[in-house]
Amino acid sequence: MSHNTFGHMFRVTTWGESHGAALGCVVDGCPPGIRFTRAEIQHELDRRRPGKSRFVTQRREPDEVQVLSGFVLDEDGETMITTGTPVSMMIENVDQRSKDYGEIARQYRPGHADYTYQVKYGLRDYRGGGRSSARETAARVAAGALARKVVPGMVVRGALVSMGVKDIDRSRWNWNFVDDPENPFFTPDPESVQMFADYLDGIRKAGSSVGAVVEIVAEGVPAGLGAPIYAKLDQDIASNLMSINAVKGVEIGNGFEAARITGEENADEMRIGNDGKPVFLSNNAGGILGGISTGQAIVARFAVKPTSSILTPRKSIDIDGKDVEVMTKGRHDPCVGIRAVPIGEAMVACAIADHYLRHRGQTGRV
Repeated sequence: MSHNTFGHMFRVTTWGESHGAALGCVVDGCPPGIRFTRAEIQHELDRRRPGKSRFVTQRREPDEVQVLSGFVLDEDGETMITTGTPVSMMIENVDQRSKDYGEIARQYRPGHADYTYQVKYGLRDYRGGGRSSARETAARVAAGALARKVVPGMVVRGALVSMGVKDIDRSRWNWNFVDDPENPFFTPDPESVQMFADYLDGIRKAGSSVGAVVEIVAEGVPAGLGAPIYAKLDQDIASNLMSINAVKGVEIGNGFEAARITGEENADEMRIGNDGKPVFLSNNAGGILGGISTGQAIVARFAVKPTSSILTPRKSIDIDGKDVEVMTKGRHDPCVGIRAVPIGEAMVACAIADHYLRHRGQTGRV
């Protein structure tokens, strides 16, 4: 299997499987002199970590990261300083239960990659989906934690804005609440917590699952990143987000809503501000025009489908061509979109860091 790498200048390769000994990433192209700590990487992994509430998979993985290469220690003994060589990070798997998947070793789970992996490679790792498992995304979050350090002043944040048929109230948007310990959903609307909890409890008890929409906002991104035609910043952000497990749609700015309004409504008008710099009067474009950043906040949303592993029996076939009914046992997220928030942040951060370095390499400017 090839195609385990994304990015050009900030280049990330992930490795490992859901039920293997470990998984991790190699970040090649990270500039020298970037200062970070293991605790900063661990903080992002803890946000994605399973088993944090009854609303996510109960697989107990501490996701403790080890930084293996690409740094020297500062005098304080904790701060790592990148050397410009590949940064390798590893996360051990400690709570695999491969026996949970014994019954579906020869069956194709509806909605999963079982059939397509078998057709392409002639075999598949049925234990949790192997490489197709969302477990792989822990390595991306580790890489994204480093990517956040590459662009000075950049802040990347994400939030869950809808779950199934339930939407947040945007008038109550509070970024400070997203990571509140009392908020298991990454929602920015404090009053939506009980609504989501009641809704998902019903879904979970029925042995089913539901999808979600996640919004990512990157602020402090300088104007000029990206390139026309084949290296658009929004193109690579969309590609990175679409590569996340279970993602079925991505939009930038007002996205599909742009098809429903007029040119007068959609165009982001401009004026000169008091400091002599351009000021945009709206941000329907999501901070990107012609594939190049405008200096406004970059806004992207992505849709996550319902978790395919559910307790409700579904019609399928097995490897011998027989009709079967599949009921997936084990520990699964009733809404995989919840833990997709830090993953989306990481993938957007990686795309922007990559374009920041490409821009610097081509123009000599930052």
